[in-house]
Amino acid sequence: MATNLAAFNTGNYYAGPKWKVLAWYFCNYYVLNSAFPWPYAMKSALLRLFGARVGKGLVIKTKVRIKYPWRLTIGDHCWLGEGVWIDNLADVTLGDHVCISQGALLLTGNHDYKQPDFPYRLGSIHIESGAWIGAMAVVCAGVTCGSHSVLTVGSMASKDLQPWQIYSGNPAVAVRKREMATHPVTLLNMAAI
Repeated sequence: MATNLAAFNTGNYYAGPKWKVLAWYFCNYYVLNSAFPWPYAMKSALLRLFGARVGKGLVIKTKVRIKYPWRLTIGDHCWLGEGVWIDNLADVTLGDHVCISQGALLLTGNHDYKQPDFPYRLGSIHIESGAWIGAMAVVCAGVTCGSHSVLTVGSMASKDLQPWQIYSGNPAVAVRKREMATHPVTLLNMAAI
């Protein structure tokens, strides 16, 4: 048996009402995926209008693509760098203080290559608080990036990343523990006690 892409169909997958998908397409193209630096607050409001749950302090740069905002949850003080693509056929959740760097791809959908009709194989992505997804990195369907984990530039995560670990490569493997210096302001405040 050979691959037969003509037999592909989305099965019972439902993106949302056609009017909503179409309306979002234009908003995404002309505002989020635009090179014009629309205000962050306006982009956050637009995402909320289309059903995203967005915390305070979102920094969302130019040329960002989001497939379906109604399948997106973003915590407080997150950063989405230039050219980020959130291809969320399934749910994507970002905790607080998450950084998704330039050109990174969060990919919730894939295809089952074992089946001739190439059906969807979907999985949610969870990026926990404090995690950093480096520039041009890819997070695959079904992956959880643990709290304060790091996926380095150009790496690909096809399996869960453990908290406080730095991952590199394709496929990404743990290379060392993430250690964080104490902030100088914190040290000053502690000295005053």
